[in-house]
This record gives sequence, structure tokens and C-alpha cells, in this order.
Amino acid sequence: MSGKVVELSPAVANLDARGADAWTADPWTDLRAHTAARIALGRAGAGLPTKELLSFGLAHAQARDAVHIQLDTASLAARLQALGCETLTVRSAASDRATYLLRPDLGRRLNTEDATLLAARARPEGCDLLLVVGDGLSSLAVERQALPLIDAICRLAPSDWTLGPVAIATQARVALGDEVGALLQARMVAVLIGERPGLSSPDSLGIYLTWAPRPGRNDAQRNCISNVRPEGLPAAAAAARFWWLCREARKLQLTGVDLKDRSDELTLDADGAAPSLT
Repeated sequence: MSGKVVELSPAVANLDARGADAWTADPWTDLRAHTAARIALGRAGAGLPTKELLSFGLAHAQARDAVHIQLDTASLAARLQALGCETLTVRSAASDRATYLLRPDLGRRLNTEDATLLAARARPEGCDLLLVVGDGLSSLAVERQALPLIDAICRLAPSDWTLGPVAIATQARVALGDEVGALLQARMVAVLIGERPGLSSPDSLGIYLTWAPRPGRNDAQRNCISNVRPEGLPAAAAAARFWWLCREARKLQLTGVDLKDRSDELTLDADGAAPSLT
């Protein structure tokens, strides 16, 4: 190498400038300010820009972690008890995470030992509502969203409703709540469960509400409130919607496709403040 500086011809310099401008002046870029969805990624040649490729890798790793990180049930139980909630811990029939992912049917049934303990613990009078917190496909969602959501639910609970203990379930699918609710003689069960992670939302919590829970219920017989997280539906607004559905469910004695969700008639504050219930 001689160390001689080679000057680009004006034609080559202009071509280089046009190339840079073509990448930075993406007409979709402004829309990214309105959504966390992966849009307006741009391109570098025929591929993604390096920054977006690294961002995709990070989002994918976060989603995988959300599925595989084990829920710290002891810590969650301690924090719920500090709120004044009685808690109990149960396991599904799936013995570990690998089995849970490969055998969804086992995640819908209780471990035999825990089913026996719950049956012995049932009270004759039962309860109006039982909350079941399940790790589902995102323990990260439970870790971040369950506590503020249950706190908001308890704050808005009508005085004439009886709530059972909060059941914390591991390796759990939604239908596990049906068996737990039936054993504890709950008239309604709400399963708060980690949703399948997305690339921009690894920590979304879903709520599945079922009237008269018992094994054999199907998804058409439930109402769902999804994407509970600060960037989606804030805890206070989710709790207000939840209680609207609970009251209608008790009035009609059903949930699912026959219970139309008209909770949008409530004024949900964008800052997460709880609206008043009628």
C-alpha cells in the first residue's frame, strides 16, 4: 500500500450519496412512532440493516426466555400475601417444561396429589370467584403483570362477592382452572395466564373467565381479556373490564359466546386510572 489517497470521481460520489439517502429516507419510518410492531425496517441491499437484524435477535431471545424461565412461585405467593390474599400452589400433570410444551393435554389436568389436597380443602359454601394464576407460555408476564392486576381486582371487588384463595399454578394451560374451580366449588373462575410471547410483547397477560367451571368446558364457554400490560391494557382498566364481565356473568349465569362484552361502554382512562362502574 502506498498510502496514496484515492479521490472518488463525482459520478461515484453521487452514487454513494444516493445510496445512503435511499436507506435513511424510508417513507414508512414515521409510522414507527405509533406502534411497537416490526414495520418500516428498511433494508441494506437485499437484506435487513444490521441494527434491525440485531434487534430481531434480541426480541426472539426475550420471547424464548419468557417461555422457559421458571416462575418463582414462592416470591409471588409472598407478594400476594402481603396484599392480603390467601394463596395456594398447585401443579399440572405435566412434570416439567419440556413435557408441558409437548403435551398440552397434561397442562390442562391437575397433578393427582394436588387434586386430592384441593378436594380436602374445599369449603361447603364455596366462593363466588376464584383467581388462578398460571405461568402459561410466559412466566415473565406473570412476574410483571399479575401482582398489579390482582391488586386492582381486589380494590374494585364488590362487597357482596366472596373471593377464594389465589391459586398459583405451574405448567398450566387455561383449562386447568376448570378443575381447580370445580374442586374448590367456585361459582366462577378467572385464569390469569401468560400469553404466547410475541416479538414485541413477551410479557402480555391474558384473563379467561368461566362460569360454573368443571372439566370439559371449552374455549367457546369463556370470555377473554388479553394483552394486559402497561403498553397494552393497563391493570386498572383491565380490572374494570373484568368486573363488568363478572357481574354480567353472574346475572346471566353464563360466560362465553353468549355473553357479549359491552364493557367498552365504560370510559377507560388512557393513563390506567380505574373508571367508575355502573
